[in-house]
Amino acid sequence: MKERSGDDPLVIRRLEFMGGMAAADGWRPESALPEIAFSGRSNVGKSSLLNRLVGRKKLARVSRTPGRTREINFFRVNDSFVMADLPGYGYAKVSKARKAEWRPLLEGYIAKTPQLAGVVQLLDMRRDPSEDDVAMLDFLAELGMPTIVVLTKSDKLSRAAAAAQADAIARSLLLDPEQTIPFSAVTGEGRDDLASAIVSAVASVGSSRSMAPDTDGAGDD
Repeated sequence: MKERSGDDPLVIRRLEFMGGMAAADGWRPESALPEIAFSGRSNVGKSSLLNRLVGRKKLARVSRTPGRTREINFFRVNDSFVMADLPGYGYAKVSKARKAEWRPLLEGYIAKTPQLAGVVQLLDMRRDPSEDDVAMLDFLAELGMPTIVVLTKSDKLSRAAAAAQADAIARSLLLDPEQTIPFSAVTGEGRDDLASAIVSAVASVGSSRSMAPDTDGAGDD
């Protein structure tokens, strides 16, 4: 992946918290904007990644208690797209009842949001993908959902070890290493690559909508 450039592909001019969705059939903010969801197991570094991505310190709270977030939180970015912060999954100390509540929330949102442009799937670079990680990636593949795979906490490994681990993770998931983005919330590595991928995903949705046939005037001469 290319190193961070001087040109920011995603300049944050306006950022607004829209609210949270606590149940699959519950309230959610109304919006026709394209959405990008962020998914990953608890303690994968999602809050830190989001804060680094948008250049804020407290957009997403960095919790010391993994598995605490229970809602899908929505943020409107530049009035051009919406970021959806999904609850972390897979934390061992979360009760089975709570996990049973999260699954329909996560899967229901992903499967039933037509304006969802893609999912940013986070994996901890230091660890092999978990069963939950693989299950989520399989679910996204079944839906044909555009997925951006990000390997977090790259700064925790040496450059050589990070490259080797990224290659191993990619091979285990049958991906090309170039299809993953090593990311560090500490150093900023991968921030611009991720921002560019998000901008492209959002643009592809807008492009597909603009190319859709206009049926409002069908039959009019």
